[in-house]
Amino acid sequence: TDPNDVLTFSVDTVKFDTVMTMKGTSTKQFIIYNRSKKQINISSIQVAGISKAHFYLNVDGSKGKVFRDIEIRGGDSIYVFVEGYIDHLDDNAPEEINDRIDFVTNGVTQSVKLNAWGQNVRPLNGVVITEDTHLTNESPYLIYDSLVVAPNATLTIDPGTTLLFHDKALLEVYGTLKAIGNKDQPIVMRGDRYDKVVGDIAFDIMAGQWGGVLFFQGSFGNELHYVDIHSTQYGVQVGSGSPDTKALHLFNSVLHNSESYCLLTINSWVEAEGTEFSDAPEGVVVWLGGKVRATQCTFANYYLFAPIEGPNIAFFENDEAGSYSPLDCKMVNCISYGLGYDVNLGDMTGTNIWIYNSLFKSDGNDDDHFFNCVWKGDPKYYVNREKYIFDYRLKNGSDAIARGDRSLCPESARYDRYGNDRFATGGATDLGAYVWVPGTDEEEQP
Repeated sequence: TDPNDVLTFSVDTVKFDTVMTMKGTSTKQFIIYNRSKKQINISSIQVAGISKAHFYLNVDGSKGKVFRDIEIRGGDSIYVFVEGYIDHLDDNAPEEINDRIDFVTNGVTQSVKLNAWGQNVRPLNGVVITEDTHLTNESPYLIYDSLVVAPNATLTIDPGTTLLFHDKALLEVYGTLKAIGNKDQPIVMRGDRYDKVVGDIAFDIMAGQWGGVLFFQGSFGNELHYVDIHSTQYGVQVGSGSPDTKALHLFNSVLHNSESYCLLTINSWVEAEGTEFSDAPEGVVVWLGGKVRATQCTFANYYLFAPIEGPNIAFFENDEAGSYSPLDCKMVNCISYGLGYDVNLGDMTGTNIWIYNSLFKSDGNDDDHFFNCVWKGDPKYYVNREKYIFDYRLKNGSDAIARGDRSLCPESARYDRYGNDRFATGGATDLGAYVWVPGTDEEEQP
């Protein structure tokens, strides 16, 4: 009963990161210790209730909001679990939420702080878009089940829009998708988990958080500009059914961290400029027939969660059943580098695959299909797998610096995703999706 006999806590603040309104938080825990030798009585445990959030407790196995006369034996401890729910906020911008849990012991009040960032979201549950529709950027969309763009409908996504996909949710496109962001307002498609797997490891770095983006037969004229698509199961898959009409144009975008492939195309016409394809165990990109044009692209693989089994780039000419046409492929000023191997074809004689001024990890030679390539090169990425840094820009001393053919880089691809000018030096361009920016510290990103 001595006022000097009070509690000790394992944390002073319980942090929930970003919490989407109307969805609820993950469950956090902390420990209350009784450091004295005698039993102690906590006369009151309750949330102060001074914020817009509703926090609920589970104390020593019992759930509620207010607890009375909780006893802890001398030298013992109990667990407290906390979860919360935030109502719709007045402002669409993220709002900091602060509250506390008060503990009264022997007339002394102690507190553990509660901290979260609330974010309004707009839920879309099994929505099928049957007419031309705009998604705007006021607050993120939370997609359950799948978002489907029906045939003859166009979905336009405004710059700065974020789409959060629940577990296994997909973006399925039978019509047309126009996701056109810009340098200052990229479009983000990611999973809906803002919390941590363990410690400081965020769910957002884990592959397989949601399904991916699928373009089906008859879907043409799709555009992904300044779009960041990451942590999927299936990446982006394109199966328009005809290589005669352009199905997808990727521009200054990122397809990163898929459980299978980052990009799979089947008998489709796909063009990519200034785009990063990175990290997938079965191979970064797979092109099954059709028509492919890749200019100033980076194909990198340092996948973290499983052995890498496929090549960075897999070319497939045709199949015996004739389900897709021979591959018509041209790569210009690109990089292929990572823990896996570069390509699946050792001999491209008789194919319509042409590769110009590109860097490969492999030790090879130019021939009738490879022109002015950098063999056994090292782009020197800013990658640190132990620290979960997967940054595919170029360090000082990169073998990709000034090795590209400027005449093969169109004006449309002049600026990279960060706004850096490929033509600034007046000479050769740097290879890959990113312009080299001189770094002062080799371990830090520019």
